Amino acid sequence: MDISKLNSILKKVEKPTRYTGGELNMRVKPLETEDGRRRFRFALCFPDVYEIGMSHLGSRIIYNVLNERDDTYCERSFAPWFDMEQALRENRIPIYSLETKTPLADFDIIGFSLLYEMCYTNILTMLELAGIPKRSRERGENDPLIIAGGPCVCNPEPVADIMDAFVFGDGEEVMNELMDVYAECRRRGLDKRATLLELSRIKGIYVPAFYEPCCKNGVFASLKKLEEQAPDRIERRIVKDLDHAAYTGKLVVPYMSIVHDRVALEVFRGCTRGCRFCQAGFIYRPIREREPDTIIKQADESLDCTGYDEISVFSLSSGDYSHIHELVPIILDRYEKDRVSVSLPSLRIDSFLKDDLEKIQKVRKTGLTFAPEAGTQRLRDVINKGVSEEDLLRSVHDAFVAGWHGVKLYFMLGLPTETDDDVLGIAELARKVSREFYSMPKELRGKGLRCTVSASTFVPKPFTPFQWEPQIEVSEVLRRQALLRNALKGIRGVEFSCHFSETSRLEAAFARGDRRLGEVLISAYEHGARLDSWDEHFNKEAWELAFSENGLTCEQFANRRIGEDEPLPWAHMDAVVEQRYLLNEYKKAYNAETTRDCRKGCNGCFGARCREFCGRTEAL
Repeated sequence: MDISKLNSILKKVEKPTRYTGGELNMRVKPLETEDGRRRFRFALCFPDVYEIGMSHLGSRIIYNVLNERDDTYCERSFAPWFDMEQALRENRIPIYSLETKTPLADFDIIGFSLLYEMCYTNILTMLELAGIPKRSRERGENDPLIIAGGPCVCNPEPVADIMDAFVFGDGEEVMNELMDVYAECRRRGLDKRATLLELSRIKGIYVPAFYEPCCKNGVFASLKKLEEQAPDRIERRIVKDLDHAAYTGKLVVPYMSIVHDRVALEVFRGCTRGCRFCQAGFIYRPIREREPDTIIKQADESLDCTGYDEISVFSLSSGDYSHIHELVPIILDRYEKDRVSVSLPSLRIDSFLKDDLEKIQKVRKTGLTFAPEAGTQRLRDVINKGVSEEDLLRSVHDAFVAGWHGVKLYFMLGLPTETDDDVLGIAELARKVSREFYSMPKELRGKGLRCTVSASTFVPKPFTPFQWEPQIEVSEVLRRQALLRNALKGIRGVEFSCHFSETSRLEAAFARGDRRLGEVLISAYEHGARLDSWDEHFNKEAWELAFSENGLTCEQFANRRIGEDEPLPWAHMDAVVEQRYLLNEYKKAYNAETTRDCRKGCNGCFGARCREFCGRTEAL
């Protein structure tokens, strides 16, 4: 790496600290162990820009797990912004790691975190800038092993031709095992195929080259196993004891602001509520909690080594943590002298948190976000949200009394069975929130209300009861957005934001698509698709051309209802929650029948495995 040439281009690009490294707590290791053995080089790559990737808790955990190993050196790399990509190409500088400025092609393993389908083209950007062939079948023995993990591995098929292997499930549960097997393969001198075969024996590892998909009449039909020793199904790996699981260690502190620039404390993993649209709520089951003492210890360590003054109590629904009313006061009292604030970024609207909110605002008011998801009780029952309008109004009232004047309300448009009355119900809820605020005495409410109503587009996802559902057409998305926007006009203190429908359509296609989409992805990239999650840079023409060149359409993946008896492209992935259970929930949705929170009794989602994974004895 020509450091002087790199320094010269960093002076010219936007936000150069994205590419410099050298942060506080960055891991620095010799390339050899004390006894002279070469360390395995692992490049942990996040296919989006630095400020987003550095906010991802899972990547920070894996970074710590791998660097705790004596035989491994894990370094970081992030997708470059447009100006940096152009500068690297023009100056023929390969993309590199932040820790040692080593070209990615010189690493043993490159691991991508797949959090969002709209980041897939960024994987190709990073591979091409590294000089590594995009398709796994084109790579040789001297190329790095390309692997991926994260929630998108629920359906790995759209990027299966790019990756050598996938890690399905909790990464901290499997990474040491993966590195042990890899090290043994290297010691034995095995070639890449033999190494992949050994890796495929690890529960949770999927090697797509050992399987071949078949389609009939333009629809996925089956997945044929090509290697007898490969597993029939890939079972998700689950950390059973979260309280003693690996964590982040010393957090790397960025020189620039990142999206979540604070200490994140994961208080529990999983969810018991069963919202039928929510993939995370199903794929992270069963629920596993950390003890308050463990969380406080992690808070102490993270604050001491970073200097942060804000803690985010992080989970799918912070208010559902069984010790939340004990934990928040302890944290606030413990760090009161240091003016450390606490944020609860994912509150359910039926969480009774009035006393906690009053304590929080004494230090600093952080953001409050509630997610009713739907505008009417009928539709909330369809999606099994399990909350009422009264819950929302009580929650926002408590927040207003505690001193808040800014709240965010999240909804979705296009949920199954949604009607115009449901859309208008969102505006009616916002109107009631506004009335709740302005009905308070002026001396109590203080500043004017800032209520942001955010409406994203429903995206059907694998391993949810709505995985068979089509997404509504783009024209219908736009019509419902306009209907809601007009209905919200004139409501005091309320503003509206909505998600770009074209990216939601593409997200749905890649969430439910099969391996044919790999060539569509590569074609779109070659036509200029980059950083697709950034709406202002979404290249619609590149994607339309890519689908056309491959004889496919986005609609056949995103907007088609999948038959209940049809083979699913992700059926070989075993997320532990049974398909039979998901199908039953799907049918209950159309009858607006709700399912109880599984903290109140086992609903049998794991079938015969309920006893193994969540300790229930009354599995249905």
